[in-house]
Amino acid sequence: MTLPARPLFEEPLPPGRARLLPWASVLAGSLATTLPWNASLGLLPPLGLLMMLSWRLLAPLSLRVWAPALLGLFDDLVSGQPLGSATLLWTLAFFLVEALEARSGVRDFAQSWAIAAVAIALALAGGRLFASPLSAYVDGVLVIQIILSVLLFPAAARLVAWIDLKRAR
Repeated sequence: MTLPARPLFEEPLPPGRARLLPWASVLAGSLATTLPWNASLGLLPPLGLLMMLSWRLLAPLSLRVWAPALLGLFDDLVSGQPLGSATLLWTLAFFLVEALEARSGVRDFAQSWAIAAVAIALALAGGRLFASPLSAYVDGVLVIQIILSVLLFPAAARLVAWIDLKRAR
């Protein structure tokens, strides 16, 4: 597949801005969860995590190995989760993707989706352990949030692929 030609006289993105796009999209995903959605339950998927995993699975060199810690810290600050929870869980999810990718080698989108599903489920379950006591009855809501997040991953991956295509032009 060849990239469509850039229109005549259109300047490519400078390298600094091209490197900034993955970070900006993950930060925007984290900020999107702070918008006043009309929901009485915490069912909104962690969009920042979905964007970070999409970048890692579709464009592995776009984010450095240390990026999830800083992106998770930002998510902790804007989401109200206990400080350090997303920092740890996003970094562990990133390393899980690294380990599974190292073992699998070549993969298709279904395998990437399965890898992301495992990482999403573990990050959300870990977040539940950080944020609420074990006696709280939030497991049903957590399962629904995991399912919604896994089902929303292809849309996040499509958005990341579109941003990456624009970044490459």
